[in-house]
Amino acid sequence: MSNAYHIVVCASIVPDPLQTLEPVTSLTGPALKNESMLPAILDPWAAHALYEGAHLAKQNPENKLWLVSAAPKAKLQQVMMTVAQKVPFELVAVDSPCGGFVDATTTAAALAAAIRAIPGLDLTRLLLFGGWESASRAAGVTLQLIGEELGILDQFQGVDRLTLRDDGSFEVLERVEGARHQVSRCLGAPAVLGWATGNLSEPRNDPQTGMRNMRNMMPALQKAKPTAVTNDQLTYISVAIPKQQRITRIEKNMTTDAIANEIVAWIREQ
Repeated sequence: MSNAYHIVVCASIVPDPLQTLEPVTSLTGPALKNESMLPAILDPWAAHALYEGAHLAKQNPENKLWLVSAAPKAKLQQVMMTVAQKVPFELVAVDSPCGGFVDATTTAAALAAAIRAIPGLDLTRLLLFGGWESASRAAGVTLQLIGEELGILDQFQGVDRLTLRDDGSFEVLERVEGARHQVSRCLGAPAVLGWATGNLSEPRNDPQTGMRNMRNMMPALQKAKPTAVTNDQLTYISVAIPKQQRITRIEKNMTTDAIANEIVAWIREQ
């Protein structure tokens, strides 16, 4: 049996973190101030998953790689113009809202439906990649929910390395508490892998790769179906920018133990 994999990377777009992100209350609930005007990028966590997926796809000519993204079509097109030059992939676009205030459950359901509809996808060979965390939707919640929707029970989070074996199994290096790693062995696909930073650097821009990607990317964007992602069961009490506090006090002849104890006491009060 061939050890070919069908690799699906779930990646959203997020506002550029170099911009000022100020939460406001809109008619539909919490949002970011001037969100439609903010430049967007591919979620940094998911970008690592994409690079790792592309590296894995190169190892076998029968491997296939898809990038599935739920985002407003116009903004997704802008981001894809840059991402397309990094690695070869086939885009599956879902035209829907995205951001930190969108319900992860309904988003996961929409993404799972889009994955099931991919022509030629073999779920028994599926490796579902994504970010361990997200710049907009917290710690891997959406990716885990997609795995549950697809009936995938083998899930690994905080992955830094994936090593394939000749028998179709693979070894996963996961981050755990205490700055340590856990080594797990999975008998084979399907599996969900939420990537941390991985081991690969960001690929250089390749215009030829970009041109090849754009041939299928533009039709995929044109065929993207509008999908309603509701927040009917989600309520936010308040949203605000984290408070900044700076109190300076000059002390002389204070021991390091006393300084440490005072810092610990201050942290407990917070």
